Amino acid sequence: MDEQIKQKILSLLEQHRIMTIATLRPDGWPQATTVGYVSEGLTLYFLCGLDSQKAANLARDNRVSLTIDHDTPDLMAIAGLSMAARAQEVTDPVEAARVLSLMPLKYPEQVNLPVPMPTPGDVRIFRLIPQVISVLDYSKGFGHTDLVTC
Repeated sequence: MDEQIKQKILSLLEQHRIMTIATLRPDGWPQATTVGYVSEGLTLYFLCGLDSQKAANLARDNRVSLTIDHDTPDLMAIAGLSMAARAQEVTDPVEAARVLSLMPLKYPEQVNLPVPMPTPGDVRIFRLIPQVISVLDYSKGFGHTDLVTC
């Protein structure tokens, strides 16, 4: 992977905190949901409810598609990424605790919430391993994308 593109991807992951993730429902239709995330390098993590539709969808098919971007009034300033990834449930308690410890770093305003952060037993934690990343950067031209296979 080109180092400049990798740095752009890492920068986008660092700048943002939410993504839209699409999983596949039992009837084959995609289900898109907005979730918070944290990342370590190119690996993303998100939480969901123990009995959530996302968790059930991922138990059947671990393929996901996601987008990370932001709203801008300047059409030529559109930037973001989309990713095809494989989801893996985090079952190791040490990794789960590490991921949960990253959440307050990504959401520092939430440190003093009236409700405590969830524990690994309260949620499902998924690791997303990228397969293909498309980096969108309109500053390089309308609709410009750089495609990276991982």
